[in-house]
Amino acid sequence: MNEISMQDKMRIIQELVPGKQITLAHIIANPDPILFQKLGLDPKNDYKRSAIGVLTVSPAETAVICADIAMKSSGAAVEFVDRFTGTVIIAGTVSEVEASITAMAGYCKDKLHYTVCEITKT
Repeated sequence: MNEISMQDKMRIIQELVPGKQITLAHIIANPDPILFQKLGLDPKNDYKRSAIGVLTVSPAETAVICADIAMKSSGAAVEFVDRFTGTVIIAGTVSEVEASITAMAGYCKDKLHYTVCEITKT
């Protein structure tokens, strides 16, 4: 009979401890068209866009508010919102995406008093 070691029995439990924060705010300028496809975005509509914005926020429900701000602050299109993980993905021109990400981060910081990470761009 094989003896099972403690290491074989170990398991990892991952927990999300939500705070009031934006942990990721990133702009991808001029992505390769394959990235749109890998993200499940409609190639007919989205290849002509020149930037993708990704934002992660907690509590996760705040993603709904951020998506609304993104739509109202520029011509960027909200491509994906997940109220369970707090993810928002937008697409548009570089200036539209930058305006939306800046507006979402600003609202969360100034109105909701969230801790906001630095906005990054590649």
